[in-house]
Amino acid sequence: MTAIPATTVANLRALGGTPLRCGRSVRSGQLFRSGSLDRLDPDADPAVAALAIRTVVDFRTAAERIARPDRVPPGGRLLLADVLADRVAADRMPVAARLKQVLADPVLAERELGGGRAQALFADTYRGFVTTNSARAAYGAFLNEVADPESGPLLFHCTAGKDRTGWAATIVLTLLGAEPETVEEEYLAVNPAVRQAFAPLVEGYIAQGGDPETALAVIGVAPEYLAAALDEVDARYGTMEKYVHEGLGVPAAAIERIHERLAG
Repeated sequence: MTAIPATTVANLRALGGTPLRCGRSVRSGQLFRSGSLDRLDPDADPAVAALAIRTVVDFRTAAERIARPDRVPPGGRLLLADVLADRVAADRMPVAARLKQVLADPVLAERELGGGRAQALFADTYRGFVTTNSARAAYGAFLNEVADPESGPLLFHCTAGKDRTGWAATIVLTLLGAEPETVEEEYLAVNPAVRQAFAPLVEGYIAQGGDPETALAVIGVAPEYLAAALDEVDARYGTMEKYVHEGLGVPAAAIERIHERLAG
């Protein structure tokens, strides 16, 4: 759960060192999470170059990728895993994929998201991480990649690195045996970096009459968002392992390899 002081990648964090049960921890140097990689420059950013990333998993939509294409580290490979494809196809683009557009228009944002509607929409989006076909395919592909001993070190990301990416980290840490409190702590730890990255946009939003509470609900993460997805897993599958195996289609052998590779 360590923030990495990169200058060309926002919200870059290592999952290595996160405590697991029985005195174990996530093996260092293998799994990283971040915001988008459109500004990545290993030559100018020693903190990124030192990670020696071999695989990048991009959870963003096609529109997000076109607007801000990833810069993959030299020698790295890119896996596209569009979590929200089903929502986009149904013309229901979640707020998580259009943060800048939403905050650019306070009047529209307050009409769509004010009065607690932002929180309800994010909870619905998180439930969709568990239930929609595109999300299940994306997270299944991600976990199969994590299981591959040739894939690491691996970095996974979306745009802000908080929602789609946060759920991916939650799956992995829960599967490895992290305590619920540890999983939530890691999930919430991105808030300072995300708020810093979006500070100019939020300041402009508030200056134009937008409600600060709405802005914070949009750019940050909250325990109730994560709880919505975890409750959906519990209701449909009972355990995270059953969700991963039955819901995401990850073979038992791959789950075992994830434990072998990452539980130190």
